[in-house]
Amino acid sequence: MKLFGTDGIRGKVNRSPMTPENVLRVGMAAASVLRDDHGRNQILIGKDTRISGYLIESALTAGICSMGMNVTLVGPIPTPGIAFLTRALRLDAGVAISASHNPFEDNGIKIFSPTGFKLSDDIEKEIERLVQDESFPLKKPIGDKIGKAYRLDDAAGRYIEYVKSSIPRGMDLEGLKVVVDSANGAAYKITPQLLHELGAEVISINDEPDGVNINLNCGSLHLDQLAQRVKETGSHVGIAHDGDADRTLFVDDKGSTVDGDLVMGICAPEMMREGRLKGDSVVATVMSNLGLEKYLAGLGIKLIRAKVGDRYVVEEMIRGGYNLGGEQSGHMIFFDYNTTGDGPITALQLLYLMRRKNRLLSEMTAGIYLYPQVLTNVIVAKGKIYKDYPDVVKVIDDCTRKLGDKGRILVRPSGTEPKIRVMVEGEEYGFTKAIADEIVGVIRKRFGVKE
Repeated sequence: MKLFGTDGIRGKVNRSPMTPENVLRVGMAAASVLRDDHGRNQILIGKDTRISGYLIESALTAGICSMGMNVTLVGPIPTPGIAFLTRALRLDAGVAISASHNPFEDNGIKIFSPTGFKLSDDIEKEIERLVQDESFPLKKPIGDKIGKAYRLDDAAGRYIEYVKSSIPRGMDLEGLKVVVDSANGAAYKITPQLLHELGAEVISINDEPDGVNINLNCGSLHLDQLAQRVKETGSHVGIAHDGDADRTLFVDDKGSTVDGDLVMGICAPEMMREGRLKGDSVVATVMSNLGLEKYLAGLGIKLIRAKVGDRYVVEEMIRGGYNLGGEQSGHMIFFDYNTTGDGPITALQLLYLMRRKNRLLSEMTAGIYLYPQVLTNVIVAKGKIYKDYPDVVKVIDDCTRKLGDKGRILVRPSGTEPKIRVMVEGEEYGFTKAIADEIVGVIRKRFGVKE
């Protein structure tokens, strides 16, 4: 059984791998691998607002403490807040209990290193090996050698102050009217409070988590409600997080969606003008729109593509020494401020630009043309690899030739779900949709699962 996917461990709670018994062993294995006799031997644990967070937190804490490491509990807080606090408190690791944008029945575990980056593949493989080793652990500490659990009460306040520090001191958001949709998730208090303290007029929606309503028809996957509230209230902008607030999407004053590609299209030229865009480059993924690439190229900015997943964006940023990267889905990495996708920081960076330039978001995106993009997910049986089927490969090749240099096709397996994702983009929507339908039809006929 493979535990770690592209974004940690994830699955339905009380089903493998997210059973309390398995999570207990993950805690034990992580403590064994991460323990450092010269370190503080302390692991921070935070979570989003899922009802299962209590169960996972307790099992993980028990496993870690049983191996002689201590735990700092911070309760509900955005995943990027965990990365920040792990660095700031100089702890040995940080754990985010969250399944991000998934429904409440799911939960997951992401582990950060002392420097705030997600664990390397090698360390994850070692943790996975120990979890599956029936002889592990051979010996556990006893007596006063077992670990303790502590609670840090001001974690949210520390994180809010850190996010504020990402814009110049003395800068405020006075005059901006903002609707915030926290997806009933980890940022339900943090982002509204952050923006209110900076002087914005804040209308907060989906900020009453009950353990089961996280991501439910709200947040970054469901922007209709946010767009409606922006228009109804005459607000300047709407902000939408996902459940753990490591991503942010926006709705402009006209109710139109502003995704991660458009955010990069706004921020990268501004950073270059200020001499802050390292390498005059931006790291995106293979999913990012061809229109963004052409827009940035016209300004002398190179778009570098990584595999889908913010960990791969981060790896490419480290490799090339870049400081701006992100995903279409709203994971934005501002390396000058944090080591992972950070929804509140992304929100503040964009609002700061709007305030400083005294421009509406719709005006700031007006010059960026994104190609029509059709994305379809096909549910398939686990283990199905489309490249093993000649008829699927042939339709992809044929459609690629039809598009020529006027678009792109990307077919890939999901890293977190039993799905094949089909993305087609081109200059004209009707033709693009027809190409996507042709590919999806063959995949469904070959091995699609009835949805």
